[in-house]
Amino acid sequence: SPDEGWQVYTSAQAPDGKCLCTAVIPVQGTCSRDLRSHQLRQLMEKVQNISQSMEVLDLRTYRDLQYVRNTESLMKGLDSRLKVAAESQKSLNAKSFQELKDKMTELLPLMPVLDQYKSDTRLIVHLKEEVRNLSGSLLAIQEEMGAYDYEELQQRVLMLEARLHACMQKLGCGKLTGVSNPITIRASGSRFGSWMTDTMTPSTDSRVWYMDGYYKGRRVLEFRTMNDFVTGQNFVQHLLPHPWAGTGHVVFNGSLYYNKYQSNIAVKYHFRSRSVLVQRSLAGAGYNNTFPYSWGGFSDIDFMVDESGLWAVYTTNQNAGNIVVSRVDPQTLEVLRSWDTGYPKRSAGESFMICGTLYVTNSHLAGAKIYFAYYTNTSSYEYTDIPFHNQYSHISMLDYNPRERVLYTWNNGHQVIYNVTLFHVIKTSGEL
Repeated sequence: SPDEGWQVYTSAQAPDGKCLCTAVIPVQGTCSRDLRSHQLRQLMEKVQNISQSMEVLDLRTYRDLQYVRNTESLMKGLDSRLKVAAESQKSLNAKSFQELKDKMTELLPLMPVLDQYKSDTRLIVHLKEEVRNLSGSLLAIQEEMGAYDYEELQQRVLMLEARLHACMQKLGCGKLTGVSNPITIRASGSRFGSWMTDTMTPSTDSRVWYMDGYYKGRRVLEFRTMNDFVTGQNFVQHLLPHPWAGTGHVVFNGSLYYNKYQSNIAVKYHFRSRSVLVQRSLAGAGYNNTFPYSWGGFSDIDFMVDESGLWAVYTTNQNAGNIVVSRVDPQTLEVLRSWDTGYPKRSAGESFMICGTLYVTNSHLAGAKIYFAYYTNTSSYEYTDIPFHNQYSHISMLDYNPRERVLYTWNNGHQVIYNVTLFHVIKTSGEL
């Protein structure tokens, strides 16, 4: 609740689809809750000790009760003999007297049993008092910590999930403020390549596509799930009709978008029909290592997808080698609008789009960081300083997946992902 001082200020989505939110914890109340938790642990230890004492007491009581039952007939016989002896002392001869003494001797062990019963009675009184105190303490902690029964907890969880889902719908876009540490999914293939999941299909579609190498390649592996990709099992092979150039490929709504080798032609290949649906030249776009990223590798044309659709990042002679960002129609591959960012493409390590903003790394080697951001909605830019841990020291592919809110990376023969943190400004009215 906002009244308690909680503030959600960033959100992201994990590869498995879970929503990750970063929150500011209320300053007040945390210490008292820690104290309550400590007291609760102490109470639980007391409850455990009482439970063990009750078990011992129960066992001992059962054993002693059996002994008392066994001596019941003996006590009745002794009682009748004593009555006879009291009525007629003459009948109490030496033999009878000895029999009475023997019967009394058999009853002697009953004395400590009775003494134990007295002790156990005091223990029971003590335990009852302890349980009464525990009940009061637990009730106080429940009132302070807000304990609920299972049904109410379940309803609160469902309500929270619904609110979180609605929150994620509102927090569709934001400004990049951080990148997590790298998560290595697999080590395979050559130094250069690309891998990806579909950026648009429902989360139930978890297929992974894998393209090893940066030029002349035609072989695309389609894995059924991420687990299959990790183990290298359960895949089918697609053989593209045209070889690719670079590593700037992307899968969008069931189709692969890539740059045809030795050309500035964009190709849309449909996986299900195994056919090229459309291909179109990007007018003036450099190709064949004319304007690649700093690492080379025929990376002249880089396709990307973010929350707003399909993009192509490249450059032309008319733009003097500066990065051009173009909105592309995914059906026709027609360029809808272009922006000149003013950033030299050969100085960029890699780049990716999030929420209409192009983010550029200053290098593909160790020590890289996200250095530059260009905002297409305002046609403006700024220099940034977002840490970016380049674990394997040679990035040849870096793409954002808006469905999963993660960065996919090919880093020196390692397939790696990064979670991203986006900043959102939330007004008091609840609207963005």
